[in-house]
Formats: sequence, structure tokens, C-alpha cells
Amino acid sequence: MNFNIRGENLEVTNALKDYVEKKIGKLERYFDTTPTSDVHVNLSVYNDEQRIEVTIPMRDLLLRGEEDHADMYAAIDLVVDKLERQIRKYKTKVNRKFKQEGSPKHIFAELENEARKQQDEIESDEIEIVRTKRFDLKPMDSEEAVLQMDMLGHAFYVFTNADTSETNVVYRRKDGKYGLIEPNK
Repeated sequence: MNFNIRGENLEVTNALKDYVEKKIGKLERYFDTTPTSDVHVNLSVYNDEQRIEVTIPMRDLLLRGEEDHADMYAAIDLVVDKLERQIRKYKTKVNRKFKQEGSPKHIFAELENEARKQQDEIESDEIEIVRTKRFDLKPMDSEEAVLQMDMLGHAFYVFTNADTSETNVVYRRKDGKYGLIEPNK
């Protein structure tokens, strides 16, 4: 993992930097291979409130956590706990269906490797399309799609329904609940 640590209204000392890298580096134990993604850490202080924001973008998964606390070291511990819970929740739900294919670490690594193979393309002619994404639609149920959407921090998620083999979309409604879009038959 490559760390990008910056401070707002705070000088990032070597001790603070080492502590962040040590604590967040422990997340590597959840992966078969060390993730090559960047780890973006923003440390800030506003009105005696210490805040840490951590973002670890991967191809198929976005880990993100932020915590406020009076002590920066305590905030770091809290955000690492939050990221661990996200990883465990993701692995548990995704791998519940695939237990017979291998260990959770193995499945999680396969998903990460699959995502690395996907490529982003930019195409524009008449209408200005600023970004094009291409990805394989993995067969899953709507519950798993909602989990994927939440982990990525998106408002919608496109997937292949495992039961019907049709393309579906789950989305977050304004009332905080979820919706499912299915094609007419």
C-alpha cells in the first residue's frame, strides 16, 4: 500500500505518520496479496476536534472511513476498526454463497483480481461523455448488489440478476431505502 498522508491545520509528525501506516497496514492481513492501491489519509484539526478521513480505492471496492475524536491517536484506532468491519461485512456477505469454491480470502482475492482487469475508456463525439466505464456484470442477488453499491459509495449499482439472468439496477431512494429496476418481460 502506498500512503498519501496530509494534514489540515496540523503538522504531520513522523510519529503520527508511522502510527497511521502501522495501524492501516494491518488491514493487509485481510488480503491474499498486498493491495497495490493508494491509501489517502487526511488528518485535520478544527476547534479542538481531531478528524481522520481514510479512503482506500480499489477496482471493485472502495473502503472509506472517517472519525472525530479529541485525541488523534484514538481517532486513528476508531477509523481502522471501522475499515475492518467494512471488510469483514463485505467478505462475509459475498462469500456466503461461495464457501464450496474456497476460503474467503481466496474469493476476495479473485474479486480484486477480476476488478483489476477492467479498464476505463473515454469516448466522446457528439455528446460530451467525460468518462466511460466497462465492467463485467457479475451474477448476484439484489441484496449482494445493495452491499456492493454501499461499499462503493454509489447511488446505484448495475448487476446481472442470478435468478433471472437479466440486467437489473439497485438504487438508493431519497427516503434512505432501496429500489430495484427490472426490465419488462
